[in-house]
Amino acid sequence: MSTRTLISPAQLARPRGKVLYWTVFGIVVALFTLAFLGPLYWMVSGGLKTTQEVIQSPPTYIPQSVHPENYARAWDVMGLARLLFNTLYYAFGALAFQLVFDVAAAYSLSKLRPVLGKAILGMMLATLMIPATVLVVPQYLTVLDVPIVERNLLDSPWAIWLPSVTNAFNIFLLKRFFDSVPRELLDAASIDGASPMRVLRSIVLPISRPILGVVSIFAVVGVWKDFLWPMLTLPDPSKQTLNVGIYSLSTGVPENVLIAALTIASVPTLIVFLIFQRNIMSGLTAGGLKG
Repeated sequence: MSTRTLISPAQLARPRGKVLYWTVFGIVVALFTLAFLGPLYWMVSGGLKTTQEVIQSPPTYIPQSVHPENYARAWDVMGLARLLFNTLYYAFGALAFQLVFDVAAAYSLSKLRPVLGKAILGMMLATLMIPATVLVVPQYLTVLDVPIVERNLLDSPWAIWLPSVTNAFNIFLLKRFFDSVPRELLDAASIDGASPMRVLRSIVLPISRPILGVVSIFAVVGVWKDFLWPMLTLPDPSKQTLNVGIYSLSTGVPENVLIAALTIASVPTLIVFLIFQRNIMSGLTAGGLKG
């Protein structure tokens, strides 16, 4: 059966069809490249300009004079080392909690089949339809005075870690992958005397590395890019994250130094994506087909 395409193979075989196809393809690729890489270039080049060149109108597309010392100044003046350590601490703490609790929730919904499991999963997925800003006030009131234990979690890493555990999207991704694990494999382990926890630890988790990698990246990036919640729950300047710290110190810093600081804050996540982009795509599609 032939596959229908926008341009038929016969038209594409003609010289005029080839020229038209590659012209349109090149224009589309160039536009998308400009749309995605243009802001990154503007940010990096802005950190290399002088203050006068950054604020002048019309702007310059190429720095008239390069000043790489702006990045060193931003690192020292804005205390990016401390902010970077705080962000990494919160991000990997959230990652640890998500791997423990989200994996347990997804595994129980997929393989243990609890009573009302489908209803629970449906209610979890329904929370994805609620805008995150709507939940800010009740979450803040909960963190301000945690029920039962009656503790104030402001300026505590628990204020970042605990809300990050309730990630319905990650639970859904994990459950979908666990659904693709052959039931016969788990039954064979159960016949050999393995408990459900042993099956999860020794069989399911080793073959779930792709999706665990995706969930890990989402967990780290989610904490890294978050701004509103850390700003509300971490008022102490010494405990703020990278985004909140840069925002708090932005008023007394020149524009070129501020842009350099924003560039430095963006580098780690870009590196993570460039290194693990293949794992991200393979993990997102893992479990989509059984076979």
